[in-house]
Amino acid sequence: MTDELSFPDVSRSELDRTLSQLVENAQDVLNSQDRLRSLLKATRVVAGELELAEVLKRIIEAAVELVGARYGAIGVIAPDGTLEQFIHVGLPDELVGPIGRLPEGHGLLGALIDEQEPIRLDHLADDPRSSGFPKHHPAMDSFLGVPVRVRDEVYGNLYLSESRSGSFSEEDQELLIALAATAGGAIDHARLFDATRRSQRWAAALAEVTTALLSDDAEDSLGIVAERVAALAEADLVCFLAPTVDGMLRVDLARGPLAPGVEGLQFEVAGTVAGRAQESGQPVLADAEAELALGSGVRLGPTMAIPLITSDGPSGVLTVSREPGQPRFTDADLGTAADFARQASVALRLASGRSDRARLATLEDRSRIARDLHDHVIQRLFGAGLSLQALASSLPDAASRARLLEQVDTLDSAIAEIRTAIFTMTSQQNADQPTLRHRVIDLITESSGMFAQPPTVSFAGAVDLMVPVPLAEDVAAVVREGLTNVARHASAQLVSVSVGFADGIVTVEIVDDGVGVPAQTGRSSGTANLARRAEAWSGAFALEPGSPTGTVLRWTAHVEGGE
Repeated sequence: MTDELSFPDVSRSELDRTLSQLVENAQDVLNSQDRLRSLLKATRVVAGELELAEVLKRIIEAAVELVGARYGAIGVIAPDGTLEQFIHVGLPDELVGPIGRLPEGHGLLGALIDEQEPIRLDHLADDPRSSGFPKHHPAMDSFLGVPVRVRDEVYGNLYLSESRSGSFSEEDQELLIALAATAGGAIDHARLFDATRRSQRWAAALAEVTTALLSDDAEDSLGIVAERVAALAEADLVCFLAPTVDGMLRVDLARGPLAPGVEGLQFEVAGTVAGRAQESGQPVLADAEAELALGSGVRLGPTMAIPLITSDGPSGVLTVSREPGQPRFTDADLGTAADFARQASVALRLASGRSDRARLATLEDRSRIARDLHDHVIQRLFGAGLSLQALASSLPDAASRARLLEQVDTLDSAIAEIRTAIFTMTSQQNADQPTLRHRVIDLITESSGMFAQPPTVSFAGAVDLMVPVPLAEDVAAVVREGLTNVARHASAQLVSVSVGFADGIVTVEIVDDGVGVPAQTGRSSGTANLARRAEAWSGAFALEPGSPTGTVLRWTAHVEGGE
């Protein structure tokens, strides 16, 4: 007899329901297994990278795929509680620009930062904490956000929106919390790796800079330090600031993309990040978007300011800045930059020592040349003059006697010019406030290339002692403009400049052998400024024909006649 298959004596509808439930449970198990596999895959993807920027990007990409979201982002929390970085996926590139500034951590995103607990919403618009979206932003409805913790610190938040199934489930939330825990560990490892590599780069650079500073060929010690700091700190501007005699700060050196126009600026110490470092003697880390880094004329973003301390005391400030909107510097950045600042202090000492040695060598050479000129050249010229004068007195011919006396006068003029050169070489020059003699000689040197033969210069009287600084500025300007006019219009071969002081009057004469002053034009408009300068000092200006050719520029000013 054949066995027959039989079923329990139950209704077919109840059996169908049981089978259907078994199938659904089996499908749920399979779905759960698939989602666990997805979580394991996401964990491997997140943990398989050590570059922090790449880790953050992979975290949000894995999160979007894991819970089936259309849009996703990870926000990194800044020390002040706002969002320092906002890395997003899902938004088309053509929308990112029109949307404009990325979220800063207000509204619902700010609530997640404050509460540090998961937030899951079916409809964003129904939550009173939602602050809406900017123009051009795509519509978003469902929302899921969870914090990302690194050890005991909330590093940032994961934001997911627009679930492909309509709304995020509790299971989605649990999976995202699990991924966030893995992400926290990956971020911690990436930060440690990044800090280690950064320390290695700074250490290598410190060794490189030290070697360069100790080299005799290093002429730009501060520039070497500034360029390395700018590269390693990813800064847009690195400045060395020095205190001035009137209590301000001056930018002595600037490097980086923002450096043009900054070097040479002066500003008050009060109210600036650099001033705080100068006054406190301690490094300062600041977001200079909320305060001034260097002064009202320069707007900068995150800034580090480190005072430069030498054995002689404070010698200035090193500032390291980024453009507004760029990532803030960290405490680790400040520590490594402070190490470089110590090297900068060494650079200052080395540069000062080299400058002192070079100046001493120059002064020794000048003193030796001045002694030779005084002890040998002048004495010989003086002796020759006396001989010619004696010879002239014995000649019966008046014409011959006059010619010899003219040569005696020429020798006297040469002796006076040599004595002027001796005085210039042996007198000490203040770089911050050079003497009038030095300024005029520097102008002659600068303008020599404009003439076939370099202009000659002579001085008479105590021009350095009796001419005040404002008048000296005008005298230098007169010499500069006068020489420029001769070079442009006179076609001269020989040019002489004389500056003298007598009876309270400063006189400047510039004589050339050029084409002279055109009779029909008189004084040109280009010399009107010279006349105004003379009038300001109750003086006079004249441009007259030379003898026998050329032009004589004569400019006078009364020392007590300034307005």
